[in-house]
Amino acid sequence: MTTHTHTLAEPRVSAALARMFDAASRDDQAEARLGSALPFDRETMTAQELADAAHEIYMPVSADGGRLLYNLVRAVRPATVVEFGTSYGISTLHLAAAVRDNGSGRVITTEMNRAKAAEARRTFATTGLDDVISLLEGDALETLAELDEPVGLLFLDGWKDLCLPVLRLLEPRLAPGTLVVADDVDLPHLGTYLDHVRDTAHGYQSVTFPVEDGLEISCRL
Repeated sequence: MTTHTHTLAEPRVSAALARMFDAASRDDQAEARLGSALPFDRETMTAQELADAAHEIYMPVSADGGRLLYNLVRAVRPATVVEFGTSYGISTLHLAAAVRDNGSGRVITTEMNRAKAAEARRTFATTGLDDVISLLEGDALETLAELDEPVGLLFLDGWKDLCLPVLRLLEPRLAPGTLVVADDVDLPHLGTYLDHVRDTAHGYQSVTFPVEDGLEISCRL
């Protein structure tokens, strides 16, 4: 019988994901608790201020969304996966597990909040996936501006009003056929991004995949 490598099922990875998904299930309570003391207002707060205010909130991709990301990376086999918005690293682990099972490639991910970045790095080390993950701490529009290699797959899950600026920043690094995936199509701040990728005049063929809050999967034309 052939043994198939499946890093998502590896005990250290599956345990970390189970722990984080359990913690994320209490995001509503955490947001309510923090919101009573802090004004979560995207219109008046900077991205950094909002990231620091929301440091206890996981804001993860869904379990099905994570598995979809794993499958896409396994199928596409990108040399470089770029993620905008690490948070505590749930989606990053799915991307990195796929890279590990492909046998080559790496994940470059970004996070603004220092505490989340530190915790994510500990999780990556505990799961043994830290060797295929590079976490860039700070403003993604600054840290990703220094990227000088092609992006094989792009996952956008940071602040929704910044998804389009991040995409435009990286568009010169997207070859024809590159997949761009954005989470939470139901959130209003993603509207300008969706208008961009759903218009083929901008160079994308796009489709909404109905998992949880929806993933928009766009192919660079």
